[in-house]
Amino acid sequence: MESVLREVTPLSERDCFMIFTRTKKEFTYPVHIHAEYELNFIENGAGAKRVVGDSMEDIENLELALITGPNLEHAWLNNKCESEEIKEITIQFHGDLLNEHLLQKNQFRTVKEMFEKAQFGVVFSQETITSMRERLYSLASEAQGAHSVLKLFGILYDLSLSPMRELSSRSFKSHEQSYDSRRIERAYNFMLENYNKEIRLADVADLVGMTEVAFSRFIKKRTGRNFIDSLNDIRLGHATRLLVDTTYSIMEICMVCGFNNLSNFNRIFKKKKGCTPREFRENYKESRFFL
Repeated sequence: MESVLREVTPLSERDCFMIFTRTKKEFTYPVHIHAEYELNFIENGAGAKRVVGDSMEDIENLELALITGPNLEHAWLNNKCESEEIKEITIQFHGDLLNEHLLQKNQFRTVKEMFEKAQFGVVFSQETITSMRERLYSLASEAQGAHSVLKLFGILYDLSLSPMRELSSRSFKSHEQSYDSRRIERAYNFMLENYNKEIRLADVADLVGMTEVAFSRFIKKRTGRNFIDSLNDIRLGHATRLLVDTTYSIMEICMVCGFNNLSNFNRIFKKKKGCTPREFRENYKESRFFL
């Protein structure tokens, strides 16, 4: 596998965070990775394409995304954006800015959960971004001193209380996941190990000692996804990884990822990703920059 561009940020060990503000006419930075956590705000960027892991979507006029995965590929690309005045605020901070001891406290529980979701990238609603917009501009204008750190903490906490949507498939990047439930972890581990085989709801429910109905409700409540969506998400994560990193045919990828039926694979892929597997492979190759 070739290496994606690794960004070396100017954030030093002596800094709590760095904030960058730009007004520009186009997006020029390719798909990349970096170790630092990143909160990225964009205004007047409608039509640009956001790439986060295996998620590729056109953004709206306002965009706010949080990425905490150290090896999660991401970028914003011109695509169909025609704005002459794109405004961008990028905040980068170390993963231990709020250390594990602090995140274990009850008051920071929602921030911890948000950071875990953002390992796969999360995006916030237009309503949330509108409510945060002035606070982000205020932080950008006064990014020095301890008060600026407290402002950032306040922004992160309020974001953790708001609706958010995960972007990349959880199986696109190998990452040790925690679901705060031994039953869910056991079920997910079983699906991760056997995604290329036939897996029935009854099999997984029996594995964790629950009825099918009870397990269906349980997994939906704990993860926000039903059983079929959870299994398809795992399979699609492996499929997109193979589309990016191998020259396997679409049919070969379909079969080794457990779909068994090409038309079904294409239908599920397009529903989840907004494009066919072939289009995804072509679009991703165009957006990547290799060392």
